[in-house]
Amino acid sequence: MVEWALRSKLTSLMKLIIEVSIVPKGDAIKYMRKWRIYDKCMLGERFKDFGKLLKNNSDILNLTQPDIIREVHQAYLDAGADIIETNTFNGQSISQEDFGLEHLVYEINKTAAKLARSAADKKTADMDDGIWRLVAGAVGPTNKTCSVSPKVEDPSFRNTSYMELKDSYKDQIRALVEGGSHIIFIETIFDSLNARAGIYAYKEYFEESGLPRPLPLFISGTIIDAAGRTLSG
Repeated sequence: MVEWALRSKLTSLMKLIIEVSIVPKGDAIKYMRKWRIYDKCMLGERFKDFGKLLKNNSDILNLTQPDIIREVHQAYLDAGADIIETNTFNGQSISQEDFGLEHLVYEINKTAAKLARSAADKKTADMDDGIWRLVAGAVGPTNKTCSVSPKVEDPSFRNTSYMELKDSYKDQIRALVEGGSHIIFIETIFDSLNARAGIYAYKEYFEESGLPRPLPLFISGTIIDAAGRTLSG
């Protein structure tokens, strides 16, 4: 069960937004490169005989190298971050399907949220300064787009659908919430229709969850040109 002492955490979040310089995320991938994490390290003991290359699947480190993920979180908290982000950028079944690990999406996301939450709670207790360190459950854009065809010769082609994206996001959000996230963070949007599917998933999950209130929702977009547009306009 999620710990629902939300009133004090939401009050703390509003104070952070108004009063404090918030560092909601850092480049965890670059930070992790200091360990020179290659495929064997990504696989760990659990996946040492796995048939697919996992070197580019940083989300699997939540399961195979949790100590590294804890150190990344701790480094950003020590640098002054008040909100840290889960290591779940590609934690949707649509993205994990490339690696044959879509069946592990719940475990990946829940474990990631628990790792971040334990680091945040420890920092809050250690500092004892009245500021909650919070966890944003990261929901990345996936590796597919609803709005743009991946085939130049066929503009009508789509390799995913709106409802497939919604269901994939919803499964991820459920695991992030149950792992202890304080915030849902739909991030690095390059396709506004993907983002809409994420928002739909967020609303549907909390409507069905029976929880007393939804977690705060943060959204960030990626602007690809000087006109201020996302990939889908």
